[in-house]
Amino acid sequence: MATRINHAVLHVFDFNSCVNVFSEEELDLSNRQTKNYVSTHARRALSNIDNKHGSFSDESLFADKLRAYRDGSVEFVDLSIQVAEFLCKELEHADKPVSTDLLVVDFEEDPEVTEGVDAEDRIDEAFDGRARRYFALLLLESKQAYMHEVGRAQNGAVCNTIARHYAILPNPSQKVSSYAVVDLQTQAVLFCDKPRSISGEERLLIPEGLLQCSVEASGKEVIEAVTRIVEEVAEEYGANTAVALSKAKACVNEAADEDEYLAPWDMAADVFDDEPLQKRFEEAVAEERIPERIAVEKKVAQRVAKNHKIRTDTGIEITFPSEYSNSSEFIEFINAPNGLIQIELKNIGSIENR
Repeated sequence: MATRINHAVLHVFDFNSCVNVFSEEELDLSNRQTKNYVSTHARRALSNIDNKHGSFSDESLFADKLRAYRDGSVEFVDLSIQVAEFLCKELEHADKPVSTDLLVVDFEEDPEVTEGVDAEDRIDEAFDGRARRYFALLLLESKQAYMHEVGRAQNGAVCNTIARHYAILPNPSQKVSSYAVVDLQTQAVLFCDKPRSISGEERLLIPEGLLQCSVEASGKEVIEAVTRIVEEVAEEYGANTAVALSKAKACVNEAADEDEYLAPWDMAADVFDDEPLQKRFEEAVAEERIPERIAVEKKVAQRVAKNHKIRTDTGIEITFPSEYSNSSEFIEFINAPNGLIQIELKNIGSIENR
């Protein structure tokens, strides 16, 4: 997977000095450190498994401006400044304003291109039309940090001091809590945000204020809700929760492999053999208003549902691929007459100490 940065610009909201600086020029992407910083944050935002989904409302002014930019009617920097002016004005009215930099990026992502291509400056040749183009905006909250300063005392002697600096950007490895990534072709929205108290009202600034889009649960949140319901139903009816949960995760993986959509309502028969448990599962799904069909990205399924881990009351831990729950070829759970559970591992060619 490789990322190509088309445009990037940084705007500064400094609420400590009350000086805001909206850049009129893009970042210099010929600087490798700058390019790596931008591409890392863009890639992390796109691939975050906590991303919520959204769809623009018909009244969204931002959606209209974004389509105009995609079609070439609006310049990148001009659009980014419009975004900066809106966000800065809103953040100024927050109960506790935090100095923030706004990073706006136009980038492309191609899962078929390896990372090494970019390092060799051949990424433009490697992208062949399969890449998807995105428009991203990230709120980079400034951190306080202590740094040394070298100066001279009044007598002219060298004097090292400690000073506190406010405009420290998040490291590339750090998660950004507020951002949005929009697919320029489909207009699909991915975002993360945190509630802010602005003018006495608590709200999500990015989806509700700027984007004017719906707020839909992330694939991770829905998977966690469904698996929790499976476990609760299994416990309620005395079924084996380990088997039920691993079957539920296997359903998630299969859905992600086939069409990237999961239908929780159709999982009942695959997870539970008995009709009473199936009906109870369907009732619980309805009570929690789980969507009939949800998008499940492959990367989310791999992180959340690829494997299932259990721990016995005797202290033994076992991790196995969720798909093994649909067959007794490799692992089998047996209910013994004395009420205990036996776990049989089969067809093992070798054992590796970890």
